[in-house]
Amino acid sequence: MARTRLEHTRLAPPGWLTESLRPRDAPIPWAAAARASVALAAPLAVGTATGRTGYGALVSMGALSGVIGDTADAYRMRVFNIAVPQLLGALGVLVSTQVYGSGWTAVVVLTAVALISGMISSIGAVASVSGLLLLLNAVIGAGLPMPSPWWLPPALLLLGGLLVLALTLLAWPLRGGTPERAVVADTYRAVAELLEAAGSPGYEDRRRALTQALNHSYDLLLARRARRHGRSATLVRLLAQLNALIPVVEGASAAQLRPPGYGPLSPAYPAAVRELAEAVEQGRTGPAPPPALPEPRGPSTRALAEAIGHAATVVHEAAPDPYAADDRLGRPAGLEVRTRRAARALLLSGASWRYGLRLALCIGLAQVLVSVIAVPRSYWVALTVTFVLKPDFGSVFSRAVLRALGTAAGLLIAMPVLAEVPHGWWDVPVMAVLATLIPALSAKGYAFQTAAITPVILMLSDLLNHQGFHLVLPRLYDSLIGCGIALLAGYLLWPESWHTRIGDRLADAVQDTASYVSLAFTTAPGRDEPARARYRRRLYRDLSAVRSEFQRALTEPPPVGARAEAWWPLVIAVERIVDTTTATRVRIEHGAPVPTEAEVGAVTRELTELAEALRTGAPPPGGDRDALAPDCALARLHHEVHAALSVACP
Repeated sequence: MARTRLEHTRLAPPGWLTESLRPRDAPIPWAAAARASVALAAPLAVGTATGRTGYGALVSMGALSGVIGDTADAYRMRVFNIAVPQLLGALGVLVSTQVYGSGWTAVVVLTAVALISGMISSIGAVASVSGLLLLLNAVIGAGLPMPSPWWLPPALLLLGGLLVLALTLLAWPLRGGTPERAVVADTYRAVAELLEAAGSPGYEDRRRALTQALNHSYDLLLARRARRHGRSATLVRLLAQLNALIPVVEGASAAQLRPPGYGPLSPAYPAAVRELAEAVEQGRTGPAPPPALPEPRGPSTRALAEAIGHAATVVHEAAPDPYAADDRLGRPAGLEVRTRRAARALLLSGASWRYGLRLALCIGLAQVLVSVIAVPRSYWVALTVTFVLKPDFGSVFSRAVLRALGTAAGLLIAMPVLAEVPHGWWDVPVMAVLATLIPALSAKGYAFQTAAITPVILMLSDLLNHQGFHLVLPRLYDSLIGCGIALLAGYLLWPESWHTRIGDRLADAVQDTASYVSLAFTTAPGRDEPARARYRRRLYRDLSAVRSEFQRALTEPPPVGARAEAWWPLVIAVERIVDTTTATRVRIEHGAPVPTEAEVGAVTRELTELAEALRTGAPPPGGDRDALAPDCALARLHHEVHAALSVACP
C-alpha cells in the first residue's frame, strides 16, 4: 500500500503546474460572449457576401483584439481600454507591412518594435495591452501578405476594433452609471461579509476579499475622475459613498479585536450595511430612517455604530459636497503630472529597459531563427514569444508551459474545423460558436484562453492563405519553438527570474507600517484622519501587490515556488499588524487609553529592525516580550509585532 502511494506521488504532476492549470472560479460573462460572437462572425458574413473574405478576416482579427482587451466595467473606461490599444495595433501593422518579405530588414524592425513595446508595457495596464497589440500586429504584418494599398490593412483592423467598441457601448444610454454603482454596492456587501466574519476564523479571508474590492472600486472611479473634481455629480456621489465606507472598515477591524467577554457581533451591523448596499445600487436618495443598531458596548461597537450612521447619511444624500472635508483619499494628480510620471517611468526606469531589452532579445532571436532555417508559418514563433513573455501578466515559465498545453488543446478543436468545414458561409456559424468560447474560457485561466483563441486564429489565418488542415502541425511546432526561446532567452538567462521579489516588497511594506504606527499614535484623537486613511489604503494596496507576487511565484518551478511559500506566514503577520494598528487607533478615538511616546517608539523600533533584516537577510532581533507592560494601550499590537519577529526568526 505504501509503495503504491509513493508511486502515485511520483507520477502526479508537480504542484506549481497543477496550481496554474486549476480553473478559476469565475462566472461566464454571457454578454461578452454574445458580443464576441457577433463581432467576429459578422465581418466574415459581410466578406463572404461581397466576395472579400480576406478583408472580412482582417476585420475579425481587429475584433479579436478588441474582445481580448474589453475587460473594464465602466463604459468610459471601455472606450479607453479598447480604442488606445487598437490605435497602437494599427500603427504596428502599418510599420511592419513595409518590411514584409525583406529578410534581415524585417528582423531589425521587429526587434526595435519589441524594444518599444516592452518599454511601453511597464507604464500601466492599458499601456501593457497597447504594447502587446503593437508587437502582435507588427509580427502579423511582417509575416502575412496583406492587401494593398498600404493604408487598407490598418484600416480594416481598426474597423474590427470599432465594431467591438460599438457593440460594447450599445447599452450606455440606458445603463450609464450602473456598472460603477454595482461595483460600489458590491464593496458595501464585502464589508457586510467582513462584519459577519468578525471574531471567526474566516475573518482573514473576508478582509483580503474586501481589500481586492476596495482596490477595484477606487481604480474604477479614480481612473475616470474628471480633472475638475466637481464636474460629474454622479461620480462625486459615488466617491463620497465609497469614502464613507472607510470608517466602517476601520470599525470592523476594531470589532475583530473585541475582548471575548463581549460575545459575537450583533447581526444588525452587517444587515444595516447590506441595506446601504441596496440603496447604493438602486440610486435611492432622500430622507431615510437611521440604521436599527443595538446599544454600543465599548469603544469598538461605538465606533462601528457611528461609522454606519455616517455612511447612511452620505448614501442617502442627493448631492454631496464635492469639496467635502471627508474626501479622505484626496484627488488624483492632474493630467500633466501623470503624463510626466509615465514618461519618466518609460525612459528612466531600469525595469522598463530590462523588460524592453528582454523582449527585444527574444523577438530578435525568433526572427533570426526563422530567417536562417526554413520554418513553416514562421511568424507564429514570434507571436508565441510575444504572448508568453509578459511578466506583468504572470510567470514567464508557467505561461510557456500553459501556452504549449493550451495550444495543443486548441489544435484538437481546430483539426475537425479545418479538415471538414468548407470555405464560404459555413465559416460564419462556426466562427460565431468558437468566438463565444474566448470570453467564457478566458475567465478560467491562461491555458483555457489559449485553447479558445488558437482555433479562431487558425481559421482567420486560413482565410488569408487557404492552407486548410496543413496549418495544424506547423502551428504546434512554431508554438513549441517560441516557448523554448521564451524559456531560454527570456527566463533562464535572467537571474532575476530565479528569485521572488516578495522579500524586498515585504520589507518596504514593513517599513511603511512602522511609519503608519507612528502616524496613528503620535497625533491626538480626532486629528489627521485623512492622512491616516490614505496611508492605510496605500499599505493594504502594497500588501495586495505582495500577495499577487506570492501567487505568481507559486506557479514557478522549484526552488522559486518553495522559497515563496516560506514568506507566506510573514505576509499574514504583517497584515495583522496593520489591522491591529487600525483597530487600536479606532478604539482610542472612542475612549480607550492613549499610548505613551515610549510605547509607540518601542513598536516602531521593532518594525524598523524587522524591515532592515528583511532587506539585508540578517537574522532580526527576536523582540522583547517584556518591553511593554501587559496592560498598556499597545499590548495587542506589540504581541502581533513580536509574532512577526518570531516568524521571521524562529
